Amino acid sequence: MNHPVVSRQQWLAERTKLMAREKELTRLSDQIARERRALPWVRLDKTYSFDTPAGRRTLGELFDGRHQLLVQHFMLAPGWEQGCKSCSYMADHTDATLVHLAQRGVAFVAVSRAPLAEIERFRQRMGWTFPWVSSHGTDFNTDFHVSFTADELASGKADYNFGGTPPGGEMPGVSAFWKDDSGAIFHTYSTYGRGVEVMMHTYRLLDLTPKGRDEDGLSFTMEWVRHHDRYESPAPAAKPANAGAC
Repeated sequence: MNHPVVSRQQWLAERTKLMAREKELTRLSDQIARERRALPWVRLDKTYSFDTPAGRRTLGELFDGRHQLLVQHFMLAPGWEQGCKSCSYMADHTDATLVHLAQRGVAFVAVSRAPLAEIERFRQRMGWTFPWVSSHGTDFNTDFHVSFTADELASGKADYNFGGTPPGGEMPGVSAFWKDDSGAIFHTYSTYGRGVEVMMHTYRLLDLTPKGRDEDGLSFTMEWVRHHDRYESPAPAAKPANAGAC
């Protein structure tokens, strides 16, 4: 990489200048989080139920005794051989977070439209343990704007990401819900498109590195992503400048 090289003193001056911008971003992020929590809620009048390894369960039962629930809308439609690569990249970060989410009263579940047997087959291949249920045969995916019929796509009536046009019939998202002491359930928030990067911790680490995400020139940004058992091999280590010298 051809990059400016300066003295430590010059680097500290530039780094300090950037830190001021980073603090602005942090404060803005905190403010947006407060505004997100202040959004009005929508009470769910429809009862949703899902196929789970423990049998049929309602949305309320997926809270697992907690007040808060996060749902990953995972792209795995009926008949697909495997789940979406990008959704799988999201899910690779999930298992280790569950114990920490639970400490803050938050349950987590992934929801896909594929039948449970197809979900379980793919889950076993990937080695995940987080709760993952099937919305097959229900309106859950369509009501939360992550699954679309061919007619909706053809007519331009499909609404993804609050007014956007989905490129396909299955799309990713993350939704949040609250259940009060009476058992009433409220939809509090959903995010789609690049908003789902909230689950992609690897991206945040890549953003710290000299090459960043290194996605310029790809046909689409996540073209490089594979299911974690489908990478050919780790990228080769850089060869030392004096490699081969005696």
